[in-house]
Amino acid sequence: MMLVLLFVMVCGVYICSFCLKQISTHTKAKSLNIELMDKPCHHAPSIEQWEVPYVHYPTPQTFNREECACNPVRFFVILSMQRSGSGWFETLLNSHINVSSNGEIFSVRDRKINISSIVRTMNKVYNLDWFSSASKNECSAAVGFKWMLNQGLMEHHKEIVEYFKKRSISSIFLFRKNLLRRMISVLSNSFDRDAKLLNGTHKSHVHSPVEAQILAKYRPKINATLLIPELKQVEETTAKAIEYFKTTHHIVLYYEDLVNNRTKLKEVQEFLSLPYKELTSRQVKIHTAPLSKQVQNWKDVEKALKGTSYERFLKRSLPHTLNIL
Repeated sequence: MMLVLLFVMVCGVYICSFCLKQISTHTKAKSLNIELMDKPCHHAPSIEQWEVPYVHYPTPQTFNREECACNPVRFFVILSMQRSGSGWFETLLNSHINVSSNGEIFSVRDRKINISSIVRTMNKVYNLDWFSSASKNECSAAVGFKWMLNQGLMEHHKEIVEYFKKRSISSIFLFRKNLLRRMISVLSNSFDRDAKLLNGTHKSHVHSPVEAQILAKYRPKINATLLIPELKQVEETTAKAIEYFKTTHHIVLYYEDLVNNRTKLKEVQEFLSLPYKELTSRQVKIHTAPLSKQVQNWKDVEKALKGTSYERFLKRSLPHTLNIL
């Protein structure tokens, strides 16, 4: 009887030790799986040392990047002014298969009401949790948006510069050299916002020559007395923006240079470390006539600018053939 009891005890100990070993092995395997899942992404050999701070691997809360989880993403922002070609420029960027530029997100008041709402909105964009028609979230190589200088940017510039530096966001300045042409575009766009010349619909940008011709028929009247002070104010605002954000990783572009020299678009892609692609846009230029035909009181404008540093704006500078704003 004692021998039987002893045999049962030995068998029990053996079985228990075997089971514990199996549990231990399973736990280690499970632990290993977790470790493999949490393994951080490693930079590709092609990424140079200076680029490392600008390479990100976002972990969005609204979806899983899956096989693209370790695809590096660059963060950018287009800093511009209304009617400076930023809409056209953004369509060019978004024609790149790896770029998501999410539009003028701070045109909505609640998103820029204070610095907290601004940061919250930017976090959503750069975490890839912002969805728009431009979103290519899973495998985006560059993500950003465009921000007009009058949309809370200048008021909160210190906090925003700090945020840009902390998150290694690259700034793309886009301005217009010919501020008179910009003014004509601003006045015309403002008029159409109320007049709605295209079948009762307001359009800031168009995709057909017919629509462009309809909008171009309107010729604004410029206040010649206020012309120079207003041009000077725009110049000062532009200079101030570049001064505020000069410590960020940035590039300064001008609309006219992009139009006349398409290699500038290659420079932009190099700046964002993107694989080179031919960028395209469906937008059609609205104002193609000589400046003298675009303004009601051209003689007054000409008289006001002649003999000043702004006389250069009276000269023709853009070709007619490109599909541009």
